Amino acid sequence: MMKTLPAWQFDEFKHCGVDYADPAVAEGYDAQHAKFRGKPASESNPLLDLLGVQPGQTLLDIGCGTGSLAIQAAQRGVVVYAADASPAMLAVAQRKAKAAGVTGVTFVHGGFLTYKHQGAPVDLITSTVALHHLPDFWKLIGLQRIAGMLKDDGRFYLMDTVYSFDPRDHARLIDEKVAWFDAQVNASFAREVELSFSDEFGTYDWIMEGLLARAGFVIEQALYPDVMLGRYLCTKRK
Repeated sequence: MMKTLPAWQFDEFKHCGVDYADPAVAEGYDAQHAKFRGKPASESNPLLDLLGVQPGQTLLDIGCGTGSLAIQAAQRGVVVYAADASPAMLAVAQRKAKAAGVTGVTFVHGGFLTYKHQGAPVDLITSTVALHHLPDFWKLIGLQRIAGMLKDDGRFYLMDTVYSFDPRDHARLIDEKVAWFDAQVNASFAREVELSFSDEFGTYDWIMEGLLARAGFVIEQALYPDVMLGRYLCTKRK
């Protein structure tokens, strides 16, 4: 059982925006996101190639969601730890792993602020669209914590909600994004995008780059393929 958190600590288990602890939301996650992100393998396999994963390495996936990346890494012979703050998402991930015959994944209920790694520092850490559930102050705390779980010169990949647009143009850009997701996915997901701006904690590109540097990472690549998305490939400084 997880220890009671200090009264001053941000509660990462309390949802903001979409409630991923809702079993119905967790069950529909893969199908909904496939409409604009493609099938899980289309994201996970190129990422694992980018990281240069090798059999026998250890990987920690923070905010593992429905476990697609964790499962595909395990299928490559990687020892995987997969953590998520949502029991509902973990349940879907565990079911998918069992169906795939994968046994090399340890699933853990926890997040950036609460996951405690058991064992030696890992070779690789990944996090995909999860960090924006924390305000910027707690983002840095979370990034420092996971840096402490990573080997020196280990690699960290982060994809998250990061804004690279001029804030003076925010209203037009947000309306365009909501309309695009309404047409590309459905009205329900367009509402999720609205909530990401009103209720969640996306941050600006220059802030995220500063947070990563202060947490002890060297940014090898910083890519902004969309005005509300950032991708970072980092190495932990010795």
